[in-house]
Amino acid sequence: MTTVKVKLDSIEKIKEFNRIVCKFECDFDLEQGRYYIDAKSMLGILSLDLSAVLQLHFTTSEDEAASILDAIKDFIEE
Repeated sequence: MTTVKVKLDSIEKIKEFNRIVCKFECDFDLEQGRYYIDAKSMLGILSLDLSAVLQLHFTTSEDEAASILDAIKDFIEE
């Protein structure tokens, strides 16, 4: 499982992030405290506190994980 911190603090960022993750076959979960939301669900993402940094979890092959991380690099928080 790969886990990265992401920041989705505007509607435009959410729309772009959702569009990117929907291109991939694996499941993506966003974690905020005790809540886990499907990252492919726009309504689910909008139900979270957008001012907070979120944990993104996904499981896939090493090659695809590298492609995913490259595709979402603008949203990753260090």
